[in-house]
Amino acid sequence: RAWARLAAAPIRAGLRAAMGALGARFIFAPSIEAALRRAQRAAAPHRRYSFDMLGEAAFTAADAERYRGAYERAIRAVGAAIAHGGDADSYGVSIKLSALHPRYVFSQRERVMGELLPRLQALARLACHLRVPLTLDAEEAERLELSLDLLAALLADPQLRDWPALGLAVQAYQKRALAVLDYLLALARSRGCPLRVRLVKGAYWDSEIKLTQLDGLVDFPVYTRRAYTDVAYLACAQRLLSSAGWLVPQFATHNARTLADVLALADGFDGFETRGNHPGAEFQRLHGMGEPLYRCLAQRRERTAVRVYAPVGDAGALLPYLMRRLLENGASSSFVHRASHLAAAALAADPRRSAVRQAGNPHPRIARPAELFAPERRNSAGRDLSDPLQWSELMAALARSRTAPIEVRPLVASVGEMMRAAAAAVSRSAGRPIRNPADQDELIGRVYEADAPLTEQALQAAARFAPDWADSPVAMRAALLEHGADLFQREDAALVARIVREAGRTVADAVAEVREAIDALRYYAAQSRAHFDEDTRSLGPVVCISPWNFPLAIFTGQLAAALAAGNVVLAKPAEQTPASAALAVQLLHAAGVPDAALQLLPGSGGQIGMALVADARVKGVVFTGSTATARRIARVLASREPVPLIAETGGQNAMIVDSTALPEQVVCAALRSAFNSAGQRCSSLRVLCLQREIAPVILPMLEGAMRELCIGDPARLATDVGPLIDEAARQRIEAYLARRSTQVRCRTPLPP
Repeated sequence: RAWARLAAAPIRAGLRAAMGALGARFIFAPSIEAALRRAQRAAAPHRRYSFDMLGEAAFTAADAERYRGAYERAIRAVGAAIAHGGDADSYGVSIKLSALHPRYVFSQRERVMGELLPRLQALARLACHLRVPLTLDAEEAERLELSLDLLAALLADPQLRDWPALGLAVQAYQKRALAVLDYLLALARSRGCPLRVRLVKGAYWDSEIKLTQLDGLVDFPVYTRRAYTDVAYLACAQRLLSSAGWLVPQFATHNARTLADVLALADGFDGFETRGNHPGAEFQRLHGMGEPLYRCLAQRRERTAVRVYAPVGDAGALLPYLMRRLLENGASSSFVHRASHLAAAALAADPRRSAVRQAGNPHPRIARPAELFAPERRNSAGRDLSDPLQWSELMAALARSRTAPIEVRPLVASVGEMMRAAAAAVSRSAGRPIRNPADQDELIGRVYEADAPLTEQALQAAARFAPDWADSPVAMRAALLEHGADLFQREDAALVARIVREAGRTVADAVAEVREAIDALRYYAAQSRAHFDEDTRSLGPVVCISPWNFPLAIFTGQLAAALAAGNVVLAKPAEQTPASAALAVQLLHAAGVPDAALQLLPGSGGQIGMALVADARVKGVVFTGSTATARRIARVLASREPVPLIAETGGQNAMIVDSTALPEQVVCAALRSAFNSAGQRCSSLRVLCLQREIAPVILPMLEGAMRELCIGDPARLATDVGPLIDEAARQRIEAYLARRSTQVRCRTPLPP
């Protein structure tokens, strides 16, 4: 170990030196005081600065307070420099809103408006009093509405109504950019005071594309071709320059062609001329980038103002910022990258001509969300939970689900008078209540469980129909599953509502689960087409026993695989979640899956499941649940002829983190894995293993982020962690906590 440390020392020293060089290149100064001194030394006509306190989004309340303090110190320092003879337009401060609150997301809008807005107002009022220009930086697309809400609240503040130095960054690569500018123009006119707008191309393109694909949204919020973004930038520039002074443009670009086009537009509008006390347009560049371009501009247009976006902070905050810059400028389509190897003529090509040639078509190599798995299958469509309209649709579905109690009955194929008599006997029995785990006083409905006679009838129906289903064309079975997926998609809001109320899953988790069920139906349909033919042998009747923690996704995945392979299914859902399973079966029957090919047998206590497993007519078992139950099933099956058993059981999911990981990403991933579905699934994070050197950094961040989680009613958008499934689960967890409280958590003390 000592030799390993010795061998690693030169590597670490080299990395530190490299990071130091990068820091000197991309960080303007380590502190706001040093930044002001450097700016004053580099003073030049028409050069301005906007200081940005380096750092990513806050994860904890302590993070948010640290960033707030940094912004306040920066505003006071810049204000003092202005008071000592500096030009009020020479310096400004940029604020990242997500740094001021650990939960800056739409789902936490109530908290954000109640907690972040007062902090932002205090900073804005201070900046107004000290005559310091203040710009709200751009965030990801899903936060746009929240940013606009905060800006509107600031503009409505009587103390800020006549302040012309407040601004917002607008990203031209967002398809909503022009609409945002129209909204800002209306805000400026209504308050009777200009508003500054920093127009940028955009810095989160990769993540916007990937997240949209991951969430299965209708389309990307950003353009997929660089030419479209360049043209959109010019359209936004024209809108800004023609706003009659209500919107003060700040054009942030390192693209020589874009700069030339903006200058051509501005000459027609006299956009760079100062009018009275209101400044004209200006250009902006990032510190460490674009210097040759703007030196050339200064030689040709001495009076054109250029503002340097100057990051301020120590090297510890450099890495995330640096990675964004490298991704942005290292992309093959970026001007900075292309300028290193293309001729001047190619760099000067008009993006409008390119956009016309491409006729508005998206980039062919960037799959739209619905086409992510094409041509094999269509991707499931998700829900944008940052969209108030989509959220209201889900809330309406939840409201409708409460209008009438749900009755869950066995869905068994008819085989004559005996079955009708058995069904009548079940109907006369007292139904077991189904209650909302988030509110035990809320009765969702009742489940009428299958008894032994009805189970026998189901087995008879399955055995009789199994040869017909096995002989059915593979293409027909696949088409029925795909039709079922389409019905699931059409009724996704109803499925979400049922999962939320019966299983206690949050709305976000329920949306993801419905998508997983839809994907399972389409996946197994595609797999059957690819791998089965008319000679493929089926097993016969297959029992599918599913858990409550994925009441729709695992339930559907099990039966979809069995049906696609030509097996008839006897589905036994978890006793806690029969209503979600019943709705799934009803939709598949509506899609054309025969009643005898898919039967539902709700039950509790394990009697129905074990009776099915023990029956000689059952030719296969698919089970997801506890290891102990899987062993019982295996012992029962071992007592007769070999029967395939597919069992997915519990385990210990561990995350191993070394020092190369970004702490913010570690915390985000750990929270998602550990607390989605209230940690009630086998894939939930159980053990977090941290390299000793990084533990003192990550553990406080993780603890602080955990404190920000919202525990409550899963039907509320703000809820991150819903309830445990039932009283038995609560008792098991409390017993575990009691045992752990008496044990030593860490035998070796961590380094200070």
